[in-house]
Parts: sequence; C-alpha cells; structure tokens
Amino acid sequence: QVQLVESGGGLVQAGGSLRLSCAASGRFSRINDMGWYRQAPGKQRELVAGITSGGTTDYADSVKGRFTISRDNAKNTVYLQMNGLKPEDTAIYYCNAQFSFGSYFTHDYWGQGTQVTVSS
Repeated sequence: QVQLVESGGGLVQAGGSLRLSCAASGRFSRINDMGWYRQAPGKQRELVAGITSGGTTDYADSVKGRFTISRDNAKNTVYLQMNGLKPEDTAIYYCNAQFSFGSYFTHDYWGQGTQVTVSS
C-alpha cells in the first residue's frame, strides 16, 4: 500500500516562511511527477507547484518567485519551501504523486493534507 505523509504546516505571520515535506512509502517501481496542491475554503483545489522525476519544475503564477519545489529521489520525498507568505496563501496543502507499478500501470495518490495559515 502506497502512502504520502505530509508535514510542516502551521501558523505563520505574513512575510514568514514554512517548509512542507511529503514522504512516500510502500511498494512501487518508481515515482514520476510530484506536486503540491492547495484548497482554500470555498475554492477549488489548485496546483501550486509540480516537479518531474528529472527535476523540471512548474509553478502557479501566484507563487512564482516565492515558493520553491524540490525532491530527494533517494528519500522519496518532495518539499515545498514557501517564503514571503501572504494571507491569501492560507489553505490546506496536499501532496500528489504519480507512481509506476511495473512497466505499464500508473496511479496517482494524495496525501492527507496539511493546514497552512498566514495571519496578517
């Protein structure tokens, strides 16, 4: 059974920083794309940042220049460094990853979510 476990959320003042981590465990062949999404109250879940297995990154316009996604393939972990946090960054942050099982089967998994609250 594959699991994604997030950590690092919390309460921070505007302008502060947080670092989220998401560690994968279980039996799988490899991890492909990984990403961070967020969902604020009353809003749809949105992609914040993504990273391929080769390290290519992509960011939502709203976080470019403030957030940095990275991954440690040896530890099966993806990180999200969040600097210059704003109240509008307040949301539940979810980790997502696509796993390969053998040569032909892939499946996406989600973490349980971690709350990030930015006070003004």
